[in-house]
Amino acid sequence: MNTALPATHFAISSRLPVPSRRSVVQWMAVAALGCAAVGSVCAAAATPIIIQFSHVVKPDTAKGKAALRFKQLAEARTGGRVRVEVYPDSQLYKDREELDALRLGAVQMLAPSLSKLAGLGGDDFLALDLPFLFKDRAAYRAVVDGPAGAALLKKLEPRGIKGLTFWDNGFKVFTANRPLQTVADFKGLRIRVQASKVLVAQMRALGSVAPVSPLIDVRADLQAGKLDGQENTPTNIQTQGLHEVQSHLTISNHGYLAYAVIVNQLFWEKLPADIRANLESAMRDATSYENSIAEADNLKALDRLTSGGQLITHTITPQEAAQWRTAMQPVYREARQWISPEMLAALPLPQGAPP
Repeated sequence: MNTALPATHFAISSRLPVPSRRSVVQWMAVAALGCAAVGSVCAAAATPIIIQFSHVVKPDTAKGKAALRFKQLAEARTGGRVRVEVYPDSQLYKDREELDALRLGAVQMLAPSLSKLAGLGGDDFLALDLPFLFKDRAAYRAVVDGPAGAALLKKLEPRGIKGLTFWDNGFKVFTANRPLQTVADFKGLRIRVQASKVLVAQMRALGSVAPVSPLIDVRADLQAGKLDGQENTPTNIQTQGLHEVQSHLTISNHGYLAYAVIVNQLFWEKLPADIRANLESAMRDATSYENSIAEADNLKALDRLTSGGQLITHTITPQEAAQWRTAMQPVYREARQWISPEMLAALPLPQGAPP
């Protein structure tokens, strides 16, 4: 399996901010913590260890709220020895920039969608993008909470990244400026997806072009007519204001969007053991909180999107869903070129998926 970082996919952006003098000084201090002899000195130091936690969604999403919960718990449980700075909504980095920043040590913690991690951990991460793979949230959790999920996070370590846990978002829907009910409705449209070979193949199977762009740019691109539609969860659609520049929403639940919380591995391993244990405890509790609210938040967002009258809403019928599934079957055949047999064997592949 090729785990090389595609140069065109995650190239280091010229817009990456230069780390501040404070960040550099604190990075040097943290690096020094690898020596056990300085543990007592560092524990008594007045200057806290800084964790910059960057993500690309709004603070009032499940991920945004969980990042703030982690901040609260981490700072309390370390007695102020750690300060977590949360930067939501692409304030520091856009989708394609943040992983480079993490590897460079310019930021310490991220929670990217799983699609983005294929460039670092290999194409097995793309498996969770397969269309109509999960019938419900429990089916998704069974995969990421089991050996397959642990194996995925382990694949990041050769690239200097430590995977901590998985955070939920939910099932995706489509928006566009015309109804999307049958496969024919997609023909010729420009439907934005995340950077994933599986998602690009999914839209190609439906007859659409699939531009890839950072989430922060999607609203402007829809408004300017550069895009005709997009797929996302209701919370992201509502908080990003995408419904304000679209006229139709299709409840399709055709794919699941989720995240992995990851850290710079060198930074993490150089932390004193007691601080790392407190941060792991804080992350466990923040994860339980995030996963407990994600589904409800999406249901609330969907209700707001569909009850306001601005979006004309359609829920695909079983017959329409069957038509979509048939059209997307080639995606499974194509994905076998990228995804390992071991990963595919761990998935609840839908009946009729091509061998």
